[in-house]
Amino acid sequence: MSVAKTSEITASSSKSFEDAMRHGISKMSETVDNIEGAWVKEQKVVVKNGEVTAYRVTMKVTFIVK
Repeated sequence: MSVAKTSEITASSSKSFEDAMRHGISKMSETVDNIEGAWVKEQKVVVKNGEVTAYRVTMKVTFIVK
């Protein structure tokens, strides 16, 4: 039997939502082992002078506790 835990993180990218997700998971995996998946809770963009300058995602990341 295993126990899972979730942490909520927010990540940003100037390229795309997908890139923001990948960056967030990659960064979290530097300090957390056994990441199993993530649920994207929210997506939003930052707009400056009528242009999208950043893509942001808020995710709940699930990992197994050993």
